[in-house]
Amino acid sequence: MKRLEAVVAGRVQGVGFREFVRREAVARGLTGWVRNSDDGQRVEFVAEGDELALAELLDVVRVGPRFAKVDTVDDQLCDAHGGFSRFSVEM
Repeated sequence: MKRLEAVVAGRVQGVGFREFVRREAVARGLTGWVRNSDDGQRVEFVAEGDELALAELLDVVRVGPRFAKVDTVDDQLCDAHGGFSRFSVEM
């Protein structure tokens, strides 16, 4: 199992981006969390699971939902830490 940590910048708050990430992660059997950053410009997420599923998630995140505009995605892949039982949206 692997862990993907990512920060997505652009028009990603107020456009359903967190729910989009959650839905796409759950569809791929991933666990973790997604949240808005405090600066109002970014969304951060951590996902754990199969490396192929994480790559697929990253591909769809780079496109985003309909009203989003993704400028950059900074991501890091490492070994999973475990500890997640589901994928949640954090406030």
